[in-house]
Amino acid sequence: MSHTAEIIAVGTELLLGNIANTNAQDISQALSSVGVNVFWHTVVGDNPLRLKEALDIARRRADIIITTGGLGPTYDDLTKQTICEAFGRPLVLHQDILDGLKIFFEKNVHMNMPSNNVQQAELPENCTVFDNPVGTAPGCAFEAGGVHVLMLPGPPFEMRTMLENHVLPYLRGLSSEIIVSHDIMTFGLGESPMEELMREKMSHMENPSLATYAKPSEVRLRATAKAASQEAAEAMLAPVVKEVTDFLGNYVYGVDVPGLENACVKLLKERGLTLATAESCTGGRIAERLTALPGVSSVYRGGVVSYWTSVKAAVLGVPQETLDTYGAVSEQTAWAMAEGARRITGADIAVSVTGVAGPDPDERGVAVGIVYIGLSTPDGTFCRPLDLGGRRRDRIQDLASNHAFDVLRRYLTGLPILLA
Repeated sequence: MSHTAEIIAVGTELLLGNIANTNAQDISQALSSVGVNVFWHTVVGDNPLRLKEALDIARRRADIIITTGGLGPTYDDLTKQTICEAFGRPLVLHQDILDGLKIFFEKNVHMNMPSNNVQQAELPENCTVFDNPVGTAPGCAFEAGGVHVLMLPGPPFEMRTMLENHVLPYLRGLSSEIIVSHDIMTFGLGESPMEELMREKMSHMENPSLATYAKPSEVRLRATAKAASQEAAEAMLAPVVKEVTDFLGNYVYGVDVPGLENACVKLLKERGLTLATAESCTGGRIAERLTALPGVSSVYRGGVVSYWTSVKAAVLGVPQETLDTYGAVSEQTAWAMAEGARRITGADIAVSVTGVAGPDPDERGVAVGIVYIGLSTPDGTFCRPLDLGGRRRDRIQDLASNHAFDVLRRYLTGLPILLA
């Protein structure tokens, strides 16, 4: 039997935008692995009447309701009470949970448990209790009228711990199917061209299915299959993934790869090569993405953020004549920046970026969005010129960074780097 779920996040702070609803994302990703379809996300404030309305709607369209938040000891933590009222379940005091809370406060807070924490030991009658080893609010689950209701705490670390330890095992007992997905990662085609290219293929697929998702500056194609076992789902997906990657060719930079920088670092390690960076308009974004990866020190030697023209000349050794003749934003300067970074670091390869991120043209009148990606290698120095248009400053910086990684990836795999 296929199950459908609705996730209800409770908390006025979510509606105000004070915190992001990361719990819904984490739960949705986890539920897909156990064959549960998430069809609705709902956010409701700390208001019993509106929560009850949300529950009434959810129980009519989903057979699994998962709530997060509102399980604390304060006056506005009313999720349990409202759910029990909506489903006609009395709250029952669990003495073992209460005793555990008292010990927690004595050992960790060095004080007697406040009286308002007693409500955290009250759970729906005949429920399955979810222990919370990293907090004070236990979760629980019960079934009423064919609907499974699961209550989880709001703090993300507590929620994720409970999700892994209790919720997934509980849900595995309800479903005979699992959902497996693989992400085909691409760069070089926007979402609209990609959708147009793949529309015919996607429109005829049901299981496995194929869908496009736009990430910042790139497009992900997710192939998904539902089957009785992991092995069966993988067998269904393998020919789809191969067919799509073969069809898209060098637009694909990997399957289930977190990002372009991961693909580049893997290639550098495989080839035993080192890298340096020289950045201007990207302001260190490339170096930041690289140094976020564990173990990157084996291939990344360092970088220079040369925002001023004088720094390009004094640190990277860009000839003053080049800067005077062609300007800081030019193909010739991108070449010299990459060659300088490679020379001063001793790296095998260096990538550079210079451009105009906006919001105004540079002092020579070069338009916003004009960017040059330089690459210095043992085989010579290359450049990819770009016109990224009048986008927002941060979008131009992100796009330029991705193009830099794409140039590097293409060189390391023997592809022409001038094809954007």
